[in-house]
Amino acid sequence: MEPGGGWTGPTAGEPAYVQGVHLERTDEDAAEIEALAALLGEPAGLGGLLDDLKWPLRRSRVPRLLGRAVREAHRWDPYDERDELWYPQGISTSADSSDTGDIDGRRVVVATWYSTGRDGVKRGSRVTFVDLDSGRYRHVLLVQAGFGKDGALSLKPLNVHAGGIVWAGPWLHVAATNRGFVTARVDDIMRVPGNDDHPDRFGIEGTTLHSYGHRYVLPVRATYRAHTDEGHERLRYSFMSLDRRSDPPALIAGEYAARAGATTRLARYPLDPATWQLATGDDGFSRPLALDDGGVRQMQGAVIAGGRYHVTVSHGPWMPGSVCAGEPGSMKVHKWALPMGPEDLSYWPSTDRLWSITEHPRRRWIVAMDRRFFD
Repeated sequence: MEPGGGWTGPTAGEPAYVQGVHLERTDEDAAEIEALAALLGEPAGLGGLLDDLKWPLRRSRVPRLLGRAVREAHRWDPYDERDELWYPQGISTSADSSDTGDIDGRRVVVATWYSTGRDGVKRGSRVTFVDLDSGRYRHVLLVQAGFGKDGALSLKPLNVHAGGIVWAGPWLHVAATNRGFVTARVDDIMRVPGNDDHPDRFGIEGTTLHSYGHRYVLPVRATYRAHTDEGHERLRYSFMSLDRRSDPPALIAGEYAARAGATTRLARYPLDPATWQLATGDDGFSRPLALDDGGVRQMQGAVIAGGRYHVTVSHGPWMPGSVCAGEPGSMKVHKWALPMGPEDLSYWPSTDRLWSITEHPRRRWIVAMDRRFFD
C-alpha cells in the first residue's frame, strides 16, 4: 500500500496476478436489450430517471446518536423503512462514477435491495438512485432479457442477493455471490408505460410489461462468471467497492462468513480506466492483483481509503455495528461506530467520508462517517 493513495498496482516488470480464482465475462445481451427498448420505447437513461425521482428522503437532525463515527444520515420514506419484502444491501455513489464526484451537480447515491420472498413471491433485486440534495429517490428493478424458443422476447427478475455494488463510469457492477457479479449500463434504464400499482405481477403480456410495481427497469448486459482453479476454493462475491485512486483503479470484492472456519478473503481486481470493465488477460480471464485471507468474520462491506482497508461488521438487528480498519489480518475494531445492521461500504474522496447502508426494518439509514475517526 502507498500511504494515503491505496494500492498502486503492479509495475511494468511485475505481473502480480494471483492464481486460483478468476472471472470470465459473458457476451453482452445487446440484441435482447434492443428488443426490450423496442417494446418500452427509447431508454430514459440516468438523466431521465433523476428528473423523475418520486419518494422523499429524510435527513436526520442528530446523526451522531446513530453511531460514534456517523456525521450524516438519511432515512427512507416510511413505507420503505419498514418494508419486510425488500432489504437494502449495497451502496455506491457518484464519487465512484465521476471524477467530479457528482452527476450534473447532483450528489447521488445508488443502493441495492434484494427481495426476501416472505409473501411467497421472489421479486429479484433492484437498485435505488438517491439525490442527496433534493431528498428524493426512485427504485429501478433489475431484469434479464432473453429470447424464448419461438424467438419471442422474455423477461425474468434478477435473483441475486446484491450484497454490494460498484458504480464505475457508466456501469453498475452488482455482486452475485457464488455466480460472480453482473454488470448493467445506466444508459439502459427504461421507463415502463402505464401505472405502477401491481406489485405482484411480472412479465410481458402482449405489448404490456409488468415489473412488480416498478416504474423503471434496468436490464443486465453481462455476467462476470466466477471460476476456480483445481485445488482452490471458489471466491464468494458477497460485497464490492471501488478503489478509484489506485493505478490502475481496482474493484474490491470480499466474502461474508457467519460460521467459524469459513473463508473471509478480500480480492482486488484491476479495472480498465478506459472502459471501467475488468482488465482481462490473453486467455480472456480476469484475475485478481491480490487475494488476502485476513478478513473479518461477519464483514458486510470493505473499502480501501487512506491507504488501508475499512470493513463493516454487523452484530444483528439490535446491536450497533462496528468498523474494522487496517491491513488484512491485523485490523483494529471500532465498536459502536454505526447503527445496527450495516452492510456495504463506499468511499467519497473529496469529503474523506465513508458511506454505508443499514438493512433492518425500522432501523434503516444511509450514513456517512469521517474516515479520520478510524486513524
